[in-house]
Amino acid sequence: MKSTKTAILDIGSNTIRLVIYSFDDRRGLREFENIKTVARLRTYLSKDGSMSTEGIQLLEDVLTSFQLMLEDYQVDEVLATATAAIRQATNSDEILRRMKKNTGFDIDLLSEEEEAYFGFLAVVHSVPTENAVTIDIGGGSTEVTYYINKQLQKTHSFPFGVVSLKQQFMKENRMTNAEKEQLALFAEAQFRSLSWLQGVQETVIGIGGSARNIAQIDQQRKQYPLSSVHQYTMKVNDIDSLSDTLSDLTIDELKKIDGLSSDRSDIIIPALEVFKALMKVVQSKDFMFSRKGLREGIMLNRVLQSHPNSLNKHQVFEQSKLALSEEYEIDQNNAHHLEFLAVQLYEECIQHNVVEFHPEDLEILKRASALFYLGEYIDADSVSQHTFYILANRSIDGIAHLDRLKLALVASYKNKDTFKHFAEPFESWLSKDELKRLRNLGAILKFSYGLNGSKRHVVEKVDMSKKTTGYHIDLYVNGNAMAEKYQAEKQKKHIERLCKCDVTLSFHTKGE
Repeated sequence: MKSTKTAILDIGSNTIRLVIYSFDDRRGLREFENIKTVARLRTYLSKDGSMSTEGIQLLEDVLTSFQLMLEDYQVDEVLATATAAIRQATNSDEILRRMKKNTGFDIDLLSEEEEAYFGFLAVVHSVPTENAVTIDIGGGSTEVTYYINKQLQKTHSFPFGVVSLKQQFMKENRMTNAEKEQLALFAEAQFRSLSWLQGVQETVIGIGGSARNIAQIDQQRKQYPLSSVHQYTMKVNDIDSLSDTLSDLTIDELKKIDGLSSDRSDIIIPALEVFKALMKVVQSKDFMFSRKGLREGIMLNRVLQSHPNSLNKHQVFEQSKLALSEEYEIDQNNAHHLEFLAVQLYEECIQHNVVEFHPEDLEILKRASALFYLGEYIDADSVSQHTFYILANRSIDGIAHLDRLKLALVASYKNKDTFKHFAEPFESWLSKDELKRLRNLGAILKFSYGLNGSKRHVVEKVDMSKKTTGYHIDLYVNGNAMAEKYQAEKQKKHIERLCKCDVTLSFHTKGE
Protein backbone atom coordinates (compact mmCIF):
# COMPACT_ATOMS: atom_id res chain seq x y z
CA MET A 1 0.00 0.00 0.00
CA LYS A 2 1.06 3.60 -0.61
CA SER A 3 2.80 5.33 2.31
CA THR A 4 0.53 7.77 4.13
CA LYS A 5 1.38 10.42 6.71
CA THR A 6 -1.18 11.02 9.46
CA ALA A 7 -1.23 13.44 12.37
CA ILE A 8 -2.89 12.21 15.57
CA LEU A 9 -4.05 14.91 17.96
CA ASP A 10 -4.57 13.23 21.33
CA ILE A 11 -6.37 15.40 23.89
CA GLY A 12 -5.90 13.59 27.19
CA SER A 13 -6.70 14.48 30.77
CA ASN A 14 -3.06 15.03 31.66
CA THR A 15 -1.28 15.83 28.37
CA ILE A 16 -2.16 16.94 24.88
CA ARG A 17 0.01 15.49 22.10
CA LEU A 18 0.51 15.96 18.41
CA VAL A 19 2.14 12.88 16.90
CA ILE A 20 2.84 12.34 13.20
CA TYR A 21 3.02 8.81 11.81
CA SER A 22 3.55 7.17 8.46
CA PHE A 23 2.54 3.66 7.44
CA ASP A 24 3.31 1.42 4.51
CA ASP A 25 3.33 -2.34 3.96
CA ARG A 26 7.11 -2.78 4.15
CA ARG A 27 8.23 -0.24 6.75
CA GLY A 28 5.13 -0.56 8.94
CA LEU A 29 4.14 2.18 11.41
CA ARG A 30 6.76 4.87 12.01
CA GLU A 31 6.65 7.90 14.28
CA PHE A 32 8.12 11.12 12.86
CA GLU A 33 7.25 13.81 15.37
CA ASN A 34 5.95 13.76 18.94
CA ILE A 35 5.10 17.09 20.53
CA LYS A 36 3.35 17.35 23.88
CA THR A 37 2.20 19.87 26.42
CA VAL A 38 1.09 19.15 29.97
CA ALA A 39 -2.35 20.75 30.29
CA ARG A 40 -3.91 18.78 33.18
CA LEU A 41 -7.39 19.41 31.75
CA ARG A 42 -8.85 17.12 34.42
CA THR A 43 -8.09 19.78 37.06
CA TYR A 44 -10.39 22.26 35.26
CA LEU A 45 -13.53 20.19 35.84
CA SER A 46 -15.73 22.09 38.30
CA LYS A 47 -17.84 20.57 41.06
CA ASP A 48 -20.90 20.66 38.79
CA GLY A 49 -18.98 18.58 36.23
CA SER A 50 -18.43 21.31 33.66
CA MET A 51 -15.04 22.41 32.36
CA SER A 52 -14.18 25.93 33.43
CA THR A 53 -13.72 28.83 31.04
CA GLU A 54 -10.04 28.84 31.93
CA GLY A 55 -9.67 25.18 30.97
CA ILE A 56 -11.51 25.63 27.67
CA GLN A 57 -9.33 28.63 26.79
CA LEU A 58 -6.19 26.64 27.62
CA LEU A 59 -7.34 23.85 25.29
CA GLU A 60 -8.07 26.35 22.52
CA ASP A 61 -4.65 27.97 22.90
CA VAL A 62 -2.88 24.62 22.68
CA LEU A 63 -4.88 23.50 19.65
CA THR A 64 -4.25 26.81 17.89
CA SER A 65 -0.52 26.32 18.40
CA PHE A 66 -0.72 22.77 17.04
CA GLN A 67 -2.69 23.97 14.03
CA LEU A 68 0.07 26.44 13.22
CA MET A 69 2.69 23.69 13.58
CA LEU A 70 0.79 21.45 11.17
CA GLU A 71 1.26 24.03 8.43
CA ASP A 72 4.95 23.03 8.40
CA TYR A 73 4.22 19.29 8.02
CA GLN A 74 2.87 17.71 4.88
CA VAL A 75 0.28 15.31 6.28
CA ASP A 76 -2.43 13.46 4.40
CA GLU A 77 -4.94 13.67 7.24
CA VAL A 78 -5.42 14.79 10.83
CA LEU A 79 -7.27 12.63 13.35
CA ALA A 80 -8.21 14.64 16.44
CA THR A 81 -9.45 12.68 19.45
CA ALA A 82 -10.38 13.48 23.04
CA THR A 83 -10.74 11.18 26.03
CA ALA A 84 -11.80 11.34 29.68
CA ALA A 85 -11.45 15.05 30.57
CA ILE A 86 -13.72 16.16 27.72
CA ARG A 87 -15.89 13.03 27.91
CA GLN A 88 -16.60 13.62 31.61
CA ALA A 89 -17.32 17.34 31.15
CA THR A 90 -21.04 18.15 31.21
CA ASN A 91 -20.41 20.90 28.63
CA SER A 92 -18.50 18.63 26.23
CA ASP A 93 -20.73 19.46 23.25
CA GLU A 94 -20.05 23.16 23.73
CA ILE A 95 -16.29 22.51 23.96
CA LEU A 96 -16.23 20.46 20.73
CA ARG A 97 -18.24 23.08 18.82
CA ARG A 98 -15.97 25.87 19.98
CA MET A 99 -12.81 23.96 19.08
CA LYS A 100 -14.09 23.21 15.58
CA LYS A 101 -15.09 26.85 15.03
CA ASN A 102 -11.98 28.50 16.49
CA THR A 103 -9.23 25.99 15.67
CA GLY A 104 -10.59 23.99 12.73
CA PHE A 105 -10.18 20.63 14.50
CA ASP A 106 -13.18 18.31 14.23
CA ILE A 107 -12.60 16.34 17.42
CA ASP A 108 -13.79 12.76 17.80
CA LEU A 109 -14.84 12.20 21.40
CA LEU A 110 -13.87 8.61 22.10
CA SER A 111 -16.18 6.42 24.12
CA GLU A 112 -14.80 4.40 27.02
CA GLU A 113 -15.05 1.24 24.91
CA GLU A 114 -13.21 2.81 21.98
CA GLU A 115 -10.41 4.08 24.20
CA ALA A 116 -9.94 0.62 25.71
CA TYR A 117 -10.11 -1.10 22.32
CA PHE A 118 -7.49 1.13 20.69
CA GLY A 119 -5.07 0.44 23.53
CA PHE A 120 -5.63 -3.30 23.16
CA LEU A 121 -5.15 -3.07 19.39
CA ALA A 122 -1.77 -1.38 19.80
CA VAL A 123 -0.57 -3.94 22.34
CA VAL A 124 -1.46 -7.10 20.39
CA HIS A 125 0.21 -5.69 17.27
CA SER A 126 3.45 -4.85 19.09
CA VAL A 127 4.16 -7.52 21.74
CA PRO A 128 4.58 -11.31 21.52
CA THR A 129 2.40 -12.04 24.58
CA GLU A 130 -0.62 -14.12 23.51
CA ASN A 131 -2.66 -13.72 26.75
CA ALA A 132 -2.64 -10.68 29.02
CA VAL A 133 -4.45 -8.02 31.00
CA THR A 134 -3.75 -4.46 29.83
CA ILE A 135 -4.07 -1.25 31.79
CA ASP A 136 -3.88 2.30 30.47
CA ILE A 137 -4.08 4.82 33.29
CA GLY A 138 -4.53 8.37 32.09
CA GLY A 139 -5.23 11.57 33.92
CA GLY A 140 -8.97 11.05 34.36
CA SER A 141 -9.77 7.44 33.47
CA THR A 142 -8.26 3.97 33.56
CA GLU A 143 -8.95 1.41 30.83
CA VAL A 144 -8.50 -2.30 31.47
CA THR A 145 -8.80 -5.14 28.94
CA TYR A 146 -8.38 -8.90 29.02
CA TYR A 147 -7.38 -10.84 25.93
CA ILE A 148 -6.74 -14.51 25.16
CA ASN A 149 -4.86 -15.67 22.06
CA LYS A 150 -4.82 -11.98 21.12
CA GLN A 151 -8.63 -11.98 20.96
CA LEU A 152 -10.33 -9.32 23.08
CA GLN A 153 -12.46 -10.89 25.82
CA LYS A 154 -13.43 -8.06 28.20
CA THR A 155 -12.99 -4.28 28.53
CA HIS A 156 -13.82 -1.76 31.22
CA SER A 157 -13.15 1.91 31.84
CA PHE A 158 -12.93 3.28 35.39
CA PRO A 159 -13.69 7.00 35.95
CA PHE A 160 -10.42 7.64 37.79
CA GLY A 161 -6.89 8.41 36.67
CA VAL A 162 -3.61 9.61 38.13
CA VAL A 163 -4.65 13.27 38.23
CA SER A 164 -8.02 12.61 39.84
CA LEU A 165 -6.47 10.13 42.30
CA LYS A 166 -3.87 12.69 43.31
CA GLN A 167 -6.65 15.22 43.94
CA GLN A 168 -8.63 12.69 45.96
CA PHE A 169 -5.91 11.03 48.04
CA MET A 170 -2.81 13.25 48.15
CA LYS A 171 -3.21 16.45 50.18
CA GLU A 172 0.41 17.63 50.53
CA ASN A 173 3.58 17.34 48.46
CA ARG A 174 4.24 13.81 49.76
CA MET A 175 1.80 10.90 49.98
CA THR A 176 1.51 9.73 53.58
CA ASN A 177 1.35 6.04 54.49
CA ALA A 178 -2.30 6.44 55.45
CA GLU A 179 -3.14 8.07 52.09
CA LYS A 180 -1.21 5.39 50.24
CA GLU A 181 -3.12 2.65 52.08
CA GLN A 182 -6.46 4.33 51.34
CA LEU A 183 -5.58 4.62 47.66
CA ALA A 184 -4.46 0.98 47.50
CA LEU A 185 -7.71 -0.22 49.12
CA PHE A 186 -9.77 1.93 46.75
CA ALA A 187 -7.99 0.67 43.63
CA GLU A 188 -8.14 -2.95 44.74
CA ALA A 189 -11.89 -2.68 45.44
CA GLN A 190 -12.45 -1.18 42.00
CA PHE A 191 -10.60 -4.02 40.26
CA ARG A 192 -12.29 -6.70 42.38
CA SER A 193 -15.65 -5.41 41.13
CA LEU A 194 -14.78 -7.11 37.83
CA SER A 195 -15.04 -10.88 38.30
CA TRP A 196 -13.19 -11.56 35.04
CA LEU A 197 -10.02 -9.95 36.41
CA GLN A 198 -9.72 -12.00 39.56
CA GLY A 199 -7.02 -14.64 39.63
CA VAL A 200 -6.48 -14.97 35.86
CA GLN A 201 -2.70 -15.08 36.54
CA GLU A 202 -1.70 -13.50 33.22
CA THR A 203 0.95 -10.89 32.52
CA VAL A 204 -0.23 -7.32 33.15
CA ILE A 205 0.79 -4.93 30.37
CA GLY A 206 0.99 -1.23 31.23
CA ILE A 207 0.30 1.41 28.57
CA GLY A 208 0.95 5.15 28.66
CA GLY A 209 3.30 7.70 30.17
CA SER A 210 3.07 6.63 33.80
CA ALA A 211 3.92 3.02 32.95
CA ARG A 212 6.77 4.16 30.71
CA ASN A 213 8.25 6.32 33.48
CA ILE A 214 8.12 3.46 35.98
CA ALA A 215 10.02 1.25 33.54
CA GLN A 216 12.60 3.99 32.96
CA ILE A 217 13.17 4.46 36.69
CA ASP A 218 13.61 0.73 37.22
CA GLN A 219 16.09 0.49 34.35
CA GLN A 220 18.11 3.38 35.77
CA ARG A 221 18.17 1.78 39.23
CA LYS A 222 19.40 -1.52 37.82
CA GLN A 223 21.79 0.05 35.29
CA TYR A 224 19.95 -2.00 32.69
CA PRO A 225 22.33 -2.65 29.77
CA LEU A 226 19.72 -2.64 26.96
CA SER A 227 17.90 0.37 25.56
CA SER A 228 14.11 0.91 25.19
CA VAL A 229 11.29 0.27 27.65
CA HIS A 230 8.95 -1.33 25.12
CA GLN A 231 8.37 -4.94 26.25
CA TYR A 232 10.53 -4.40 29.36
CA THR A 233 9.29 -6.61 32.21
CA MET A 234 9.33 -6.14 35.97
CA LYS A 235 8.46 -8.63 38.71
CA VAL A 236 6.03 -8.05 41.58
CA ASN A 237 8.86 -7.46 44.05
CA ASP A 238 10.37 -4.86 41.67
CA ILE A 239 7.09 -2.92 41.71
CA ASP A 240 6.82 -3.23 45.51
CA SER A 241 10.42 -2.13 46.03
CA LEU A 242 10.03 0.87 43.75
CA SER A 243 6.83 1.89 45.50
CA ASP A 244 8.52 1.74 48.92
CA THR A 245 11.50 3.78 47.70
CA LEU A 246 9.55 6.52 45.92
CA SER A 247 6.88 6.88 48.62
CA ASP A 248 9.46 8.27 51.03
CA LEU A 249 10.26 11.19 48.71
CA THR A 250 8.70 14.61 48.32
CA ILE A 251 7.63 15.87 44.92
CA ASP A 252 10.75 18.03 44.71
CA GLU A 253 12.89 14.99 45.50
CA LEU A 254 11.03 12.89 42.94
CA LYS A 255 11.81 15.45 40.25
CA LYS A 256 15.50 14.55 40.64
CA ILE A 257 14.95 10.82 40.03
CA ASP A 258 16.63 9.61 36.83
CA GLY A 259 14.09 8.24 34.37
CA LEU A 260 11.14 10.16 35.83
CA SER A 261 9.74 13.08 33.83
CA SER A 262 9.42 16.13 36.06
CA ASP A 263 5.82 16.69 34.94
CA ARG A 264 4.90 13.24 36.33
CA SER A 265 6.68 13.57 39.67
CA ASP A 266 3.44 14.32 41.54
CA ILE A 267 1.38 11.53 39.95
CA ILE A 268 3.84 8.61 39.80
CA ILE A 269 2.93 7.29 43.28
CA PRO A 270 -0.82 7.02 42.49
CA ALA A 271 0.08 5.21 39.25
CA LEU A 272 2.32 2.74 41.09
CA GLU A 273 -0.36 1.95 43.67
CA VAL A 274 -2.92 1.29 40.94
CA PHE A 275 -0.55 -1.08 39.13
CA LYS A 276 0.22 -2.88 42.40
CA ALA A 277 -3.49 -3.29 43.14
CA LEU A 278 -4.21 -4.70 39.69
CA MET A 279 -1.36 -7.21 39.92
CA LYS A 280 -2.67 -8.34 43.30
CA VAL A 281 -6.19 -8.91 41.97
CA VAL A 282 -4.97 -10.61 38.79
CA GLN A 283 -2.37 -12.60 40.77
CA SER A 284 0.18 -11.69 38.13
CA LYS A 285 3.91 -12.25 38.47
CA ASP A 286 5.00 -10.06 35.55
CA PHE A 287 4.40 -6.44 34.63
CA MET A 288 5.33 -5.64 31.02
CA PHE A 289 5.43 -2.19 29.46
CA SER A 290 4.13 -1.31 26.04
CA ARG A 291 5.30 1.91 24.45
CA LYS A 292 2.47 1.51 21.94
CA GLY A 293 -0.94 2.66 23.12
CA LEU A 294 -3.98 4.73 22.23
CA ARG A 295 -2.47 6.77 19.39
CA GLU A 296 -0.87 3.77 17.71
CA GLY A 297 -4.16 1.89 18.11
CA ILE A 298 -6.03 4.68 16.34
CA MET A 299 -3.53 4.54 13.48
CA LEU A 300 -3.65 0.75 13.23
CA ASN A 301 -7.44 0.80 13.27
CA ARG A 302 -7.35 3.24 10.37
CA VAL A 303 -5.00 0.97 8.43
CA LEU A 304 -7.07 -2.15 9.10
CA GLN A 305 -10.25 -0.45 7.93
CA SER A 306 -8.83 0.14 4.45
CA HIS A 307 -6.31 -2.72 4.27
CA PRO A 308 -7.54 -5.53 6.56
CA ASN A 309 -4.84 -7.99 5.44
CA SER A 310 -1.87 -5.65 5.88
CA LEU A 311 -1.29 -6.55 9.55
CA ASN A 312 -1.08 -9.87 11.40
CA LYS A 313 -1.11 -9.67 15.18
CA HIS A 314 0.18 -13.25 15.44
CA GLN A 315 3.26 -12.48 13.31
CA VAL A 316 4.43 -9.24 14.89
CA PHE A 317 8.13 -10.02 14.74
CA GLU A 318 7.88 -11.14 11.11
CA GLN A 319 6.57 -7.69 10.24
CA SER A 320 9.28 -6.03 12.34
CA LYS A 321 11.89 -8.14 10.57
CA LEU A 322 10.57 -7.02 7.20
CA ALA A 323 10.64 -3.38 8.30
CA LEU A 324 14.24 -3.70 9.51
CA SER A 325 15.26 -5.36 6.25
CA GLU A 326 13.73 -2.49 4.32
CA GLU A 327 15.29 0.17 6.53
CA TYR A 328 18.79 -1.32 6.30
CA GLU A 329 18.44 -2.35 2.65
CA ILE A 330 18.91 -6.09 3.17
CA ASP A 331 18.45 -8.02 -0.06
CA GLN A 332 15.64 -10.48 0.65
CA ASN A 333 16.88 -13.06 -1.87
CA ASN A 334 20.31 -13.11 -0.22
CA ALA A 335 18.73 -13.36 3.23
CA HIS A 336 16.54 -16.28 2.19
CA HIS A 337 19.50 -18.08 0.63
CA LEU A 338 21.58 -17.54 3.78
CA GLU A 339 18.79 -19.08 5.86
CA PHE A 340 18.56 -21.98 3.39
CA LEU A 341 22.29 -22.73 3.72
CA ALA A 342 22.49 -22.14 7.48
CA VAL A 343 19.55 -24.44 8.24
CA GLN A 344 21.08 -27.18 6.07
CA LEU A 345 24.41 -26.92 7.88
CA TYR A 346 22.70 -26.79 11.29
CA GLU A 347 20.74 -29.96 10.50
CA GLU A 348 23.93 -31.68 9.30
CA CYS A 349 25.67 -30.73 12.55
CA ILE A 350 22.77 -32.18 14.54
CA GLN A 351 22.85 -35.39 12.55
CA HIS A 352 26.54 -35.84 13.34
CA ASN A 353 26.11 -34.87 17.02
CA VAL A 354 28.22 -31.75 16.63
CA VAL A 355 25.42 -29.72 18.24
CA GLU A 356 22.23 -30.66 20.08
CA PHE A 357 18.87 -29.76 18.60
CA HIS A 358 16.80 -27.13 20.40
CA PRO A 359 13.66 -25.75 18.71
CA GLU A 360 14.39 -22.25 20.00
CA ASP A 361 17.90 -22.39 18.52
CA LEU A 362 16.52 -23.11 15.07
CA GLU A 363 14.18 -20.14 15.43
CA ILE A 364 17.05 -17.86 16.48
CA LEU A 365 19.14 -19.09 13.53
CA LYS A 366 16.35 -18.27 11.07
CA ARG A 367 15.76 -14.84 12.55
CA ALA A 368 19.47 -14.04 12.60
CA SER A 369 19.81 -15.19 8.98
CA ALA A 370 17.25 -12.58 7.95
CA LEU A 371 19.12 -9.76 9.73
CA PHE A 372 22.73 -10.97 9.59
CA TYR A 373 25.21 -8.09 9.33
CA LEU A 374 22.52 -5.45 8.80
CA GLY A 375 25.08 -2.98 10.17
CA GLU A 376 26.80 -3.15 6.79
CA TYR A 377 24.37 -0.41 5.80
CA ILE A 378 26.34 1.93 8.09
CA ASP A 379 29.93 0.78 7.63
CA ALA A 380 31.29 -2.43 6.10
CA ASP A 381 34.54 -2.20 8.09
CA SER A 382 32.76 -2.40 11.45
CA VAL A 383 29.70 -4.36 10.41
CA SER A 384 29.70 -6.67 13.45
CA GLN A 385 29.77 -3.81 15.99
CA HIS A 386 27.03 -1.86 14.21
CA THR A 387 24.85 -4.94 13.85
CA PHE A 388 25.06 -5.79 17.53
CA TYR A 389 24.46 -2.22 18.65
CA ILE A 390 21.42 -1.72 16.42
CA LEU A 391 19.68 -4.96 17.34
CA ALA A 392 20.50 -4.74 21.05
CA ASN A 393 19.54 -1.11 21.48
CA ARG A 394 16.50 -0.38 19.39
CA SER A 395 12.90 -1.26 20.12
CA ILE A 396 11.75 -4.19 17.99
CA ASP A 397 8.08 -5.16 18.16
CA GLY A 398 7.20 -8.77 18.83
CA ILE A 399 10.40 -9.90 20.56
CA ALA A 400 11.22 -9.87 24.28
CA HIS A 401 14.38 -8.14 25.49
CA LEU A 402 16.26 -11.38 26.23
CA ASP A 403 15.36 -12.81 22.82
CA ARG A 404 16.45 -9.56 21.21
CA LEU A 405 19.84 -9.91 22.90
CA LYS A 406 20.19 -13.48 21.62
CA LEU A 407 19.30 -12.31 18.12
CA ALA A 408 21.89 -9.52 18.33
CA LEU A 409 24.65 -11.89 19.48
CA VAL A 410 24.06 -14.37 16.64
CA ALA A 411 23.32 -11.88 13.84
CA SER A 412 26.51 -9.95 14.62
CA TYR A 413 28.82 -12.96 14.95
CA LYS A 414 32.35 -12.27 13.74
CA ASN A 415 34.52 -14.54 15.87
CA LYS A 416 34.72 -16.07 19.34
CA ASP A 417 36.49 -13.10 20.92
CA THR A 418 34.07 -10.50 19.57
CA PHE A 419 31.13 -12.63 20.69
CA LYS A 420 32.59 -12.81 24.20
CA HIS A 421 33.09 -9.04 24.26
CA PHE A 422 29.47 -8.36 23.24
CA ALA A 423 28.10 -10.94 25.69
CA GLU A 424 30.15 -9.85 28.70
CA PRO A 425 27.68 -7.27 30.12
CA PHE A 426 24.92 -9.89 29.95
CA GLU A 427 26.63 -12.92 31.48
CA SER A 428 24.14 -12.98 34.36
CA TRP A 429 21.30 -13.20 31.84
CA LEU A 430 22.54 -16.33 30.10
CA SER A 431 23.91 -19.64 31.32
CA LYS A 432 27.22 -20.99 30.03
CA ASP A 433 25.30 -23.57 28.00
CA GLU A 434 23.11 -20.88 26.41
CA LEU A 435 26.15 -18.78 25.53
CA LYS A 436 27.84 -21.80 23.97
CA ARG A 437 24.76 -22.62 21.89
CA LEU A 438 24.47 -19.03 20.68
CA ARG A 439 28.16 -18.96 19.80
CA ASN A 440 27.71 -22.20 17.83
CA LEU A 441 24.79 -20.69 15.92
CA GLY A 442 26.93 -17.66 15.13
CA ALA A 443 29.72 -19.89 13.80
CA ILE A 444 27.29 -21.77 11.56
CA LEU A 445 25.86 -18.52 10.26
CA LYS A 446 29.26 -16.95 9.65
CA PHE A 447 30.45 -19.93 7.59
CA SER A 448 27.15 -20.09 5.69
CA TYR A 449 27.47 -16.38 4.89
CA GLY A 450 30.79 -17.15 3.19
CA LEU A 451 29.06 -19.78 1.06
CA ASN A 452 27.27 -16.98 -0.76
CA GLY A 453 30.39 -14.86 -1.22
CA SER A 454 29.43 -13.61 -4.68
CA LYS A 455 25.75 -13.09 -3.77
CA ARG A 456 24.81 -15.28 -6.75
CA HIS A 457 23.33 -18.19 -4.78
CA VAL A 458 25.49 -20.78 -6.54
CA VAL A 459 25.77 -23.19 -3.56
CA GLU A 460 22.66 -25.35 -3.65
CA LYS A 461 23.36 -28.16 -1.20
CA VAL A 462 25.49 -28.84 1.89
CA ASP A 463 26.43 -32.37 2.97
CA MET A 464 28.57 -33.28 5.96
CA SER A 465 30.30 -36.60 6.63
CA LYS A 466 32.57 -38.03 9.33
CA LYS A 467 36.10 -38.99 8.34
CA THR A 468 38.91 -40.53 10.37
CA THR A 469 40.72 -37.19 10.50
CA GLY A 470 37.66 -35.06 11.18
CA TYR A 471 34.68 -33.90 9.13
CA HIS A 472 34.25 -33.37 5.41
CA ILE A 473 31.75 -30.98 3.85
CA ASP A 474 30.59 -31.47 0.26
CA LEU A 475 29.20 -28.34 -1.39
CA TYR A 476 27.15 -28.73 -4.56
CA VAL A 477 27.14 -25.65 -6.78
CA ASN A 478 25.48 -24.42 -9.94
CA GLY A 479 27.90 -22.04 -11.67
CA ASN A 480 31.33 -20.59 -11.06
CA ALA A 481 32.07 -20.75 -7.33
CA MET A 482 35.45 -19.03 -7.20
CA ALA A 483 34.33 -16.47 -4.59
CA GLU A 484 32.55 -19.11 -2.55
CA LYS A 485 35.60 -21.39 -2.51
CA TYR A 486 37.80 -18.58 -1.25
CA GLN A 487 35.36 -17.50 1.48
CA ALA A 488 34.59 -21.07 2.55
CA GLU A 489 38.25 -21.89 3.09
CA LYS A 490 38.72 -18.61 4.91
CA GLN A 491 35.74 -19.11 7.22
CA LYS A 492 35.90 -22.88 7.84
CA LYS A 493 37.87 -22.20 11.03
CA HIS A 494 34.55 -21.37 12.68
CA ILE A 495 33.22 -24.85 11.91
CA GLU A 496 36.50 -26.44 12.99
CA ARG A 497 36.20 -24.76 16.40
CA LEU A 498 32.62 -25.99 16.56
CA CYS A 499 33.61 -29.57 15.66
CA LYS A 500 36.88 -29.46 17.61
CA CYS A 501 38.63 -31.12 14.68
CA ASP A 502 39.84 -30.51 11.13
CA VAL A 503 37.29 -29.86 8.39
CA THR A 504 37.92 -30.40 4.68
CA LEU A 505 35.82 -29.01 1.84
CA SER A 506 34.96 -30.21 -1.65
CA PHE A 507 33.01 -28.27 -4.28
CA HIS A 508 31.01 -30.20 -6.87
CA THR A 509 29.77 -28.38 -9.97
CA LYS A 510 26.40 -29.40 -11.33
CA GLY A 511 26.69 -31.48 -14.48
CA GLU A 512 30.27 -32.61 -13.82
